[in-house]
Amino acid sequence: MQSILAPRLGLKTPIIQAPMAGVSTPALAAEVCKAGGMGALGLGSVDAEGGRKAIRAARDLGATCLNANFFCHHPEQLAADKAARWCAALAPEFARFEATPPNELREIYLSFVADPERPAMLLQERPEVVSFHFGLPSASVIAALKEAGITLLASATNVAEAQACVSAGMDGIVVQGIEAGGHRGIFDPLAPDEALPTLDLLARIKSRTDLPLIAAGGLMDGVDCARALQAGADMVQLGTAFVLCPETSADEGYRAAMASDAANHTGFTSAISGRPARALPNAFTAWGEDRQDDSPGYPHTYDAGKALHAAAKAKGDHSYGAHWAGSGAARAQSLPAAELMAQLIAQLAAEIRART
Repeated sequence: MQSILAPRLGLKTPIIQAPMAGVSTPALAAEVCKAGGMGALGLGSVDAEGGRKAIRAARDLGATCLNANFFCHHPEQLAADKAARWCAALAPEFARFEATPPNELREIYLSFVADPERPAMLLQERPEVVSFHFGLPSASVIAALKEAGITLLASATNVAEAQACVSAGMDGIVVQGIEAGGHRGIFDPLAPDEALPTLDLLARIKSRTDLPLIAAGGLMDGVDCARALQAGADMVQLGTAFVLCPETSADEGYRAAMASDAANHTGFTSAISGRPARALPNAFTAWGEDRQDDSPGYPHTYDAGKALHAAAKAKGDHSYGAHWAGSGAARAQSLPAAELMAQLIAQLAAEIRART
């Protein structure tokens, strides 16, 4: 269970924090770093200047090994008629909160592959790690980031995606099992999804590459981490385990939902953002159960989803939020990040001793 990647990055533990766009903060990333792990910033939803500010804020708070994560989805052309039908279907939900859906749906998140400003920002700020979700950037961007000494990671949900990561020159692969919370990292949202559990996917990918592999999905404590490391992972990535930390930006509704029975029943929805993502069940996921194939696509669908959540939240209703959570959500603890990391590290060490 010796880690290759962790020593290369100067980490004291193979436990790292998932980026969690919309929930992770510079404060969370810094606390994970100070505990010896890799902290992460989910920067897929911010522009270059927003990313720069977040990286510098994390640095100011003590982040030493920082992962800046970006979405590399293929930009979709919005079909106006489909968007109109989607907004019309949502109109009764908006009406419940004395609001109306947007007149048009915007591309609220520009893909990393279509934005020259964020790669340029990274070459200036030089976080230790840059990682990609939903796909890979161009060969020229990859070459420039590697030339700058930045370690590159990318998510894979199947063997073909992992092989693409290898061919592109990634330094490691985040093996995202079906248990993981938030968006599936699938490159092509229209392709069949094998939906493999983390350890099964890890075994398949490990037999085909010598690259360091980071297990992600369903890992909530040190025992889970030890199991993944023993199965061949070089490092382990946890996201849902950190959601209830006071350092995250999860709002009161999200935290209450995580502490409810909903945490025992996570499932996938495309209705909130336009791409499949594992979330806690709520009024929005229930509304979208029979409408998964009707959404206008990512990220345009998310424009309507965020507007509906804002309208509901303004009336004190938190049941339309994007409450992303993995299959182990019911095991999340409300602990400061430093305490959670200390607990995870101690559990991992004890489990390794017990297994050797």
